[in-house]
Amino acid sequence: MVASVAAPAEAVARAWAALRAVKDPEIPVLNIVDLGLIRHVTITDQRSLEVGLAPTYSGCPATAVIRGSVGAALRAAGFEGATIVEVLAPPWTSDWLSAQGREQLRRYGIAPPATPVGSPRDIWRATPAVCCPRCDSVTTEELSRFGSTPCKALYRCKACLEPFEYFKCI
Repeated sequence: MVASVAAPAEAVARAWAALRAVKDPEIPVLNIVDLGLIRHVTITDQRSLEVGLAPTYSGCPATAVIRGSVGAALRAAGFEGATIVEVLAPPWTSDWLSAQGREQLRRYGIAPPATPVGSPRDIWRATPAVCCPRCDSVTTEELSRFGSTPCKALYRCKACLEPFEYFKCI
């Protein structure tokens, strides 16, 4: 149930604030709102809060942890009966990362996605020029298609010689 039924806009704003405090378990400097995982926050006809959560990809092991963290954050903000629905369509895309989220990735040492993906086929085409998050050089090379998680690849900068992860365009 929404804590203040008379002010649904305030309740929705409070819920968004609570969700911004939920960090991605695999990239702890990035919150799930900047990651683009929250698709909607609404008050239903039954005057309860509903949150739409999109997984980054089907089978992502972090999804269950994120769902639990979302529920805990909403309960802590006073939304005991909040409903979390999984939003699969349209599927999540790295294009949904906010500008702030991209900058947080870069400062953390992970190169943000380079280009938007217009089609799933684009993922398999030529590797985009990836900018080193440490020295901004585009003289980089892919070492491994997969990094510490399936959504990241491992790169090395040929200018500063430092390895780094690249958050793939999905």
